[in-house]
Amino acid sequence: MKGNEAIAHAAIRYGADGYFGYPITPQSEVLETLEALMPWETTGMVVLQAESEVSSINMVYGGAATGKAVMTSSSSPGVSLMQEGISYLAASELPALIVNVMRGGPGLGTIHPSQSDYFQATKGGGHGDYHLIVLAPSTVQEMADFVALGFDLAFKYRTPSMILADGIVGQMMEKVVLPPQRPRRTAEQIKEQCPWAVTGREGSRKRNVVTSLELDSAVMEKNNERFQRTYREIEKNEVRYEARYTEDADYLIVAFGSIARICLKAIEDARKEGIKIGLVRPITLWPFPFDAIREAARNVKGILCVEINAGQMIEDVRLAVSDRVPVCHFGRMGGIVPNPQEVLDALKKDFINK
Repeated sequence: MKGNEAIAHAAIRYGADGYFGYPITPQSEVLETLEALMPWETTGMVVLQAESEVSSINMVYGGAATGKAVMTSSSSPGVSLMQEGISYLAASELPALIVNVMRGGPGLGTIHPSQSDYFQATKGGGHGDYHLIVLAPSTVQEMADFVALGFDLAFKYRTPSMILADGIVGQMMEKVVLPPQRPRRTAEQIKEQCPWAVTGREGSRKRNVVTSLELDSAVMEKNNERFQRTYREIEKNEVRYEARYTEDADYLIVAFGSIARICLKAIEDARKEGIKIGLVRPITLWPFPFDAIREAARNVKGILCVEINAGQMIEDVRLAVSDRVPVCHFGRMGGIVPNPQEVLDALKKDFINK
């Protein structure tokens, strides 16, 4: 199945309570698949096409405030419209899952794949000092697996999480093993797991209030300090990455999502020529695997950061190695996807043939 279809199947099997979204290429199959599967008749999951991306993220905000497992999906310009609501979710400490299947920009750009939403996802996107947990799948299997992981992390830390996939992963078809069906949580289970939710004090005169607004500056500062402690805990416990061929590497490639697969083929071709290249694939773009890249780069002569954009993740890669290793960027834009030979040629040009 397609990566987008895998998202929909995995959401139902997770026992998600609701999906609120709006169609936009290249992620429309998430909503279309959910509508075709009609989970409201089997698991009771609500599936609603909202009138806009702004409406859908605020429906997620309302559903999350009641302790429900709710989600949305969109693509780059649609996620831009959601940024205020995402910031509200973060400030209200609400768990939710957001899927962004990236297309090229800026503006309406192209419907073809891109990775140019890296800054938007990892640096907050909306206003204020906040982070999202950002998972970057490179396979259809990971598209399915990261639904449960994204929800579980969101509820563990009471913060939104995002699956940041490029259009290739969303549209390509691969075999996938779907998870078993989980039962949806009962009202009692939600009260136990989410005592902060607006439905968590039934029968009590004191109601929980979920809001991102705080007019007292001293209290707002304490709220932000609490958010930052949560983010430090996430950075400590939830860094995920994949390292390949790094033990004897003379050069290192850092890439995420679908382009990491292309880079792996380039590395395998290079090793046939006697060029030893390793790969680090960040799986969590936030928290970013700074230590893993720093360790993998200890004995290399250069790092090539490969992205389908003008160069965004390269800033974090450079932070990881602190100018001890030269770092260059190779990328294509506008929806053009490089092939393995282009990646290898770029590495030779920047380091080997210099």
